[in-house]
Amino acid sequence: MTPAPLVIHTPKGLFCPDGDFHIDPMGRVPRALITHGHSDHAARGMGTYLCTHQALPVIRHRLGKMVAEGIAYGEARQIGGVRVSFHPAGHVPGSAQIRIERAGEVWVASGDYKTAPDALCEPFEPVRCHTFLTETTFGLPIFHWQPEVVVMRQIAAWWQANAARGVASVLLAYSFGKAQRLMAGLAGLGPICTHPVVEAVTEVLRRQGYTLPPTTALSGTPPPQGALVIATPNAMASDWALTLGPHQVAAASGWMALAARRKGVGAAFVLSDHADWAGLTAAVAATQAERVYTLHGFTHPFAAWLRAQGLSAQALS
Repeated sequence: MTPAPLVIHTPKGLFCPDGDFHIDPMGRVPRALITHGHSDHAARGMGTYLCTHQALPVIRHRLGKMVAEGIAYGEARQIGGVRVSFHPAGHVPGSAQIRIERAGEVWVASGDYKTAPDALCEPFEPVRCHTFLTETTFGLPIFHWQPEVVVMRQIAAWWQANAARGVASVLLAYSFGKAQRLMAGLAGLGPICTHPVVEAVTEVLRRQGYTLPPTTALSGTPPPQGALVIATPNAMASDWALTLGPHQVAAASGWMALAARRKGVGAAFVLSDHADWAGLTAAVAATQAERVYTLHGFTHPFAAWLRAQGLSAQALS
């Protein structure tokens, strides 16, 4: 008799029946295991939360009052009929893949991940398993990332050219993860200012011990001459943007690989906290999984490619 699957896909997200918990649910559930603190993975309203110690402070900052517990990377915990552990995903500080084991059978839910290391977050750790539930945000061969050092040099050159003209450089990025990765990669090149939302998350990470350069939050005052300003995309549609003075705008994202996504910015830098095609294929191979489920992004093309390689693979809607 074939054993029941360890994880099933439900309208509220991934659910482990033997452990009676959901992974990164988007609907209210009694028990949630959270891979990281981005809002599309950590939502309000759960009965209890479990995540890594490193992820918990940002999640508390974003969600407010909650019943939550942290767990160390690699620490095994029995939850119902399964053993669970969290392993580094390399996506943002504190991000994790979730390993679930029952009677020797192992499934891994990847959450979001990045296989290339950076100077800020815990590096990706491949986890052997029988079944791998992988994200496929950039699951097409057209997505190929340059090394981080190359992209940081491109951003630094753009910033320095703007500074020479006496204008500020406004770089748009997610407030958690990407913004701090940019700070770490551009430290020492000049004054770095932030939107208050970015600064608040940065302070949370500083208190945890993540090494980040000094930054100045801008609240109604223009930045110093030639400064780099790291802000969220939404900030440019607010009154806050009216105080910036002369400036140039750029965006840093994996989506900048697509020309159609570059509207509204003067410069575009391809820098992603997700794995590219090569990273995704390498991660799947490293797990030695016999079965792969794809979710988020280009699920069907990536699953089809895996099947062509002889793997059992299926896209989850």
